[in-house]
Amino acid sequence: MVSGSFNRSTSARLTARGGVGSPRVSTPLAAHRNWWAAPSGPSFERIALAFFLASVALVLSCGLYLYVFRYLGRGRVVAEFAGENLEPCNVFAGSWVPDDRYPLYNSSECPFAERGFNCLANGRKDTEYLKWRWKPQGCDLPWFSARDLLEWLRGKRVVFVGDSMSRTQWESFICMLMTGVDDPKTVYEQISALRHGRRRVRAILKLDKLDDISKKWENADVLIFNSGHWWTASKLFDMGCYFEAGGELKLGTSINAAFKMALETWATWVKERVNLSRTHVFFRTYEPSHWSGLNQKVCEVTEQPTAEAKGNDRREFGDILADVVANMSVPVTILNVTLMGAFRSDAHIGIWSHPTTILDCSHWCLPGVPDAWNELVFSHLLTNGWRRLAG
Repeated sequence: MVSGSFNRSTSARLTARGGVGSPRVSTPLAAHRNWWAAPSGPSFERIALAFFLASVALVLSCGLYLYVFRYLGRGRVVAEFAGENLEPCNVFAGSWVPDDRYPLYNSSECPFAERGFNCLANGRKDTEYLKWRWKPQGCDLPWFSARDLLEWLRGKRVVFVGDSMSRTQWESFICMLMTGVDDPKTVYEQISALRHGRRRVRAILKLDKLDDISKKWENADVLIFNSGHWWTASKLFDMGCYFEAGGELKLGTSINAAFKMALETWATWVKERVNLSRTHVFFRTYEPSHWSGLNQKVCEVTEQPTAEAKGNDRREFGDILADVVANMSVPVTILNVTLMGAFRSDAHIGIWSHPTTILDCSHWCLPGVPDAWNELVFSHLLTNGWRRLAG
């Protein structure tokens, strides 16, 4: 999807798309009449009537299945969230409002915030981009409490799986929690080499198999996935990367079709390998970028959030994710952050990167937008999850 604007009603795309059509199921009776020897007598009429009723039942069953697992499944994405007073709330539809209580932490005091995301340390002078809070239309998010979250997560594992955007959310999450730690020196990062990392350098993307490192995710208490920014022609086909499934190259497979196939593989893995009576599974939607120009290489960082949601939102990825999750028989929560990021052309790294030769209108400064993603996770766990985490 090329850049374009979209209004705030877009937030409903992953939560409640209206209308569910029944599949077209032709009544076999009409076709069979062309070659059946039509016997006379009531016995044939009874058979025909029974066959017709069976066909009608099949159509109704399919329609009911689509309604329950697709339409109601989408509604569940919003119903799992609540506001400050624990009332049900669509936390994904809203706007950014100024709030002097922000930011929630100082990146320069958090050893886990990469220099490349610390825009102030890299020379950014204005600080207004730090003082915005995501405000849902019908409620306020619960105020983030680092000490409460640390206590609730004591002895638990939180795993972030995805691309560099996932890394940014992880760094934000740790920095937010660090504000509730009495002795910051007790917090450390353990880095281990990936035994199977060598496979990543091959120009083949296997759509029907997860990396072997996925075994380390299975026993997490909270799993937060994301994907999308590497699913472009320039980062796949132009780099000589091909899709594979069933041991065969899929040279004619489009990026959207491959993305759906990969998500279906992920969905099967979640169903078969994750203990969902213990683990909360989230999947975060695509985060809009704000590149402009004919070649999408111009990065203009604004001083404030825009009045309209703009940017490259890759909404087709959101539709694919919604379809896959709606068809899952196990609970997965979509973090629909696409809209909230579309307003924040002021919060990208821009020219304040490290090294400064890198221009970036995809990633976000820290503190910034990823903090709001973690506030959504906090909101969900506060509403739904602590009983399970306490088990």
